[in-house]
Amino acid sequence: MKNPFVSIVLLMLLCISCETTTSEKTTDPETNNDTTFAIVIHGGAGTILKKNMSDSLEVAYKTKLEEAIRTGYHILENGGNSLDAVEATIHVMEESPLFNSAKGAVFTAEGKNELDASIMEGKTLNAGAVAGVTTVKSPISLARAVMEKSEHVMLSGAGAETFAKEQGLEIVDPSYFYTKKRMESLKRVQANEAGTTATYDPYIKDSKYGTVGCVALDKNGNIAAGTSTGGMTNKKWSRIGDSPIIGAGTYANNATCGISSTGWGEYFIRGVVAHDISAMMEYKGVSLQEAAKEVIQNKLTAMGGTGGIIGLDQQGNMVIEFNTAGMYRATMNAKGELKIGIYKQ
Repeated sequence: MKNPFVSIVLLMLLCISCETTTSEKTTDPETNNDTTFAIVIHGGAGTILKKNMSDSLEVAYKTKLEEAIRTGYHILENGGNSLDAVEATIHVMEESPLFNSAKGAVFTAEGKNELDASIMEGKTLNAGAVAGVTTVKSPISLARAVMEKSEHVMLSGAGAETFAKEQGLEIVDPSYFYTKKRMESLKRVQANEAGTTATYDPYIKDSKYGTVGCVALDKNGNIAAGTSTGGMTNKKWSRIGDSPIIGAGTYANNATCGISSTGWGEYFIRGVVAHDISAMMEYKGVSLQEAAKEVIQNKLTAMGGTGGIIGLDQQGNMVIEFNTAGMYRATMNAKGELKIGIYKQ
C-alpha cells in the first residue's frame, strides 16, 4: 500500500509547481524586466531599382537609414520609451533631403511643400496628427504635441501652425524645405501631364510615393508608431494622403502591433490598412506576418493599390511587407542585429 504521507507531499509540490508556472505565464509586460525591444523604419516604397541607383546614392541612403535607426535604438537600449525613439528616429529622416518628408518634401502643383504626420502609442491608443503644414520644421514633433498637449487628434493648415508656435516648436521659412531635386521632379511631372515630354522618368511613375516611418517596442512592452511625409508630387486642392490618418497610415496597439504605411495613400485610406492588420490579429488570432501579407499582397493589391508597411508586435517580431519594386528599410533587434534593405530581395 502506498504511503499516504508521501502522496500528500507529492501533491503539495505539484500544486506549488503549477502556481509558479501560471505566475510566469501571466506576468504583466508593464512590470516585468524583460529586455525585449526592437525598432523598424522605412523611407518610402516605389519603383526603386538597382539600375536606376548610382553607387554613391545607394551608399547615401544606407548611411542615413543606419543613422536614423541607431538613433532610436540607443534610446530603447538605454531604457527609453518607444515614443521618444520614434520621434527621434523620424527627426533624422525629416532633416535629410533624401526622403519625402520635411526637408526633402515634394512640391504641390503650386510649388509649395505641404507636410503631414501622425504618431500613436499602443498603451492608451492616444494619437496625434497634422496635415498641410508649411512652416513647422518637424511635423512629427507637432503631431506628438497634438497628442499630448491638446484634446484633439488632428489639426491642419494655419491652425496647426498656430498651435505649433504656442507649443514653442521650431518654425522655419518655407524656403527651408526647398530642394532642387524635388523642384525638378515637379517640373517633369507637370511636363508629362501636359504631354510635352516623351522621356521615361521613374520619378513620374512614383509621384505618389515617399514618406518615412518608424515603429518601436520599448523594454516596458509599449509600442509606438509614427509617419511623416510631404505627400504626392504635384498634388492639388490641399490633398491629404494616408500618413496623418490614424488607422490608415499609422496605428499602434500593445495588444496587437504597431504599423507605419507608405505608398499610394488613397488606397491605404480606403483599405484602412494599418488598422486592418491589427484587426486581423485581434479578431482572427493570426500572426503579424500573416496579417501583413494578407492585407498588402492580397487585399491592397486587389484594390489596385501599391506600397508597403513596416510593423512589429509585443514579442519583438518585425515585418516588412510591400508590393512595389523596392522599399527603403531597416531593422534592429534587442541583440543589436542591423539589417538594411532597398530593393526587393
